[in-house]
Amino acid sequence: MFGVNWSDSQTLWLNIINLSLGLVTLVCVAAIGYGVFQDLRERARKRSLSRSLDSEVGSLVKGFDGHMFEMPGLGLTMADGGEPVNKPATAPQKTARRPRQTGK
Repeated sequence: MFGVNWSDSQTLWLNIINLSLGLVTLVCVAAIGYGVFQDLRERARKRSLSRSLDSEVGSLVKGFDGHMFEMPGLGLTMADGGEPVNKPATAPQKTARRPRQTGK
């Protein structure tokens, strides 16, 4: 096979080592190829995810005039701080607490 004499006892150990090193090399090349494939697949997935996220954010900005967002539990938030809200004229005043008197 490929000009290798497997019946020669003086070169048999060399042929076995060469065959095993060739197999190890093929396994390493396959592992690197698999890693490169996973990396390229992950990059493509992130790219498509960012495109869909950009379209979602674009539709959200378009829906709120590009100025405010509806956040659950927070209400409308505005990028520029929005308009100040006038405080009610009659705010309840706090009474000063007197220190507790002890029986001494």
